[in-house]
Amino acid sequence: MYRPDPGRPPPRPTPGPRPILRPSPASLPSLPPTLRFTPPVSQLVLDLGPPPPPTFDAFVVGENREALDAARALADPGRGAGARFLYLWGPASSGRSHLLRALEGALPTGSVRRLDPQAPADAFVHDPAVGTWLIDDCDRLDAARQAAAWHLFDAVAAHADAALACAGAEPPGRLALMPELATRLGWGLVLQLRRLSDADTAQALGRTFAERGLSVAPDVVPWLMTHAPRDLGSLRAVVDALDGYALARKRAITVPLLREFAQAGLPLDPPLSASGTAPAPATGSAPMPPPAPPPPVGAADDLP
Repeated sequence: MYRPDPGRPPPRPTPGPRPILRPSPASLPSLPPTLRFTPPVSQLVLDLGPPPPPTFDAFVVGENREALDAARALADPGRGAGARFLYLWGPASSGRSHLLRALEGALPTGSVRRLDPQAPADAFVHDPAVGTWLIDDCDRLDAARQAAAWHLFDAVAAHADAALACAGAEPPGRLALMPELATRLGWGLVLQLRRLSDADTAQALGRTFAERGLSVAPDVVPWLMTHAPRDLGSLRAVVDALDGYALARKRAITVPLLREFAQAGLPLDPPLSASGTAPAPATGSAPMPPPAPPPPVGAADDLP
């Protein structure tokens, strides 16, 4: 049994846990910028801005000089009556949509209207204030928009100062469209666009990097030409995604970064392969059937 020694002081009690004092945020000193928390780079929202709009000057000509000249002629205020209808056809990424959008950008706002399969059907109704009409991806128009485009052709033909340019994947005679619309697509100039050669594509890819202010290693373009789909549209999509990937990691665009980028499985369409070559685009095409002679201007068919 413990007996206190009268000559010694009593033992001190064992202290309990100390309370944790949490200062209020207002009482904390302001930290210099170098000590403040910064989220990881991968969490930052990147605002790269939209790619530059398509223009005639940015169009890589290749074998498509005639198509470029015909589209430019429609933007000329002094265009003649014989240059009012144009149909461009070719495979995906051949430049047909680029030329239509470049034509849209070359004309004053309000004087041109560009339509596609997603446009409302009532947008195809003729408006006298619109002098130039553009219809992209004609081969994908549904029945309602095909009928609306048919009547738009007749309305444009009745106005001597109006013009209409269209684009599709096949020549008019091969399109699965109502015959009345297919016939009208062949009223004017019908031109085929061909894919760029590998040399032209590599040159355009280098220009794409330069337009976005990107400095890349000399072996980047040859690597992409070997390991990515070689159509320009897909390559430009790769450049846009690669730009964000490199910026998020604060790294230069080099072949090692490209390999890492490919192995990351980023959602590209079509995807970039980490090894092996992508299938080369199909070359050549069947000859285009001769266009049917245009009917008298303003002629219309009766609705079935």
